[in-house]
Amino acid sequence: MEGFNHSRVSEFVLLGLTDSLEVQIFLFVMFSIFYLMTMLGNCLILLTVISTPLLHSPMYFLLSSLSLIDMCLSSFATPKMIMDFFAQQKTISFEGCISQIFFLHLFTGTEIVLLISMSFDRYTAICKPLHYSTIMSQRVCVGLVVTSWTVGFLHTISQLAFILYLLFCGPNVVDSFFCDFPLVVQLACIDIYVLGIFMISTSGVIALISFLLLLTSYVIVLVIINSHSSKGSSKALSTCTAHFIVVFMFFGPCIFIYMWPFTNFLVVKVLSVFYTIFTPFLNPLIYTFRSQEVKTAMKKKLSNQYFNVGKSIPLYPVR
Repeated sequence: MEGFNHSRVSEFVLLGLTDSLEVQIFLFVMFSIFYLMTMLGNCLILLTVISTPLLHSPMYFLLSSLSLIDMCLSSFATPKMIMDFFAQQKTISFEGCISQIFFLHLFTGTEIVLLISMSFDRYTAICKPLHYSTIMSQRVCVGLVVTSWTVGFLHTISQLAFILYLLFCGPNVVDSFFCDFPLVVQLACIDIYVLGIFMISTSGVIALISFLLLLTSYVIVLVIINSHSSKGSSKALSTCTAHFIVVFMFFGPCIFIYMWPFTNFLVVKVLSVFYTIFTPFLNPLIYTFRSQEVKTAMKKKLSNQYFNVGKSIPLYPVR
């Protein structure tokens, strides 16, 4: 890192969410619970899909990929934020700050493309059911996931390509609980207007266009669903509605933060918490736990595990 940036700033100070000790204790307990449940829920989904042959379908393959990304997205900054609640000095090294920016944009960029892939999967299943298995083949599904990670990587590299060559000559206070591009750029010893335009064009506009594309696809799907009145159509409507809720929760904060990157409002902190902590927590509930197939597979796995443990433990001493 030092070869890229000859700054005099070796670390940044994170202001966090609040200075109140009582509020910090409350947030510590709440975010610890949310983080633990996020990791357990998404991990359970991932293991269930992998170990259940009946769930080896394109939709659940993409959902398990989403669970993996959500575990990553909730882990890039949340554990440090939880530990920092009781730290007297909330600091992060320059390298650690750059790493947070790298992983944040890697995971968010990947999730954006993956959500688009999931909407394409639902569009194909509802609008072209006879060709679904041909279009959404295993090769296509793997290609969509690989493309998601590739686009996320290229996106985050485009962000770091600018920030690594900036000069930081004094101010080092970040008004948040993690490092992000618009917050760190404000501390650079240069005019940030050009970088602001760059950020809006690469992050804000990309998020907005992606959201509009997803919105259009779901509107088309919902129109087609409404033209049919059947049990299968009701199930498809419920699935698409749940998907769109996730899309709105993820894209809404991203669009606001990156379309207005240099605003210092409390709402920006709240939105940052929302898409880095709450959305990964809610995704399993909205997407997968509503699925009867997943719930049945989980119950079967848990009951088999309990039954096997019961058989392995003798109820009476062996004579």
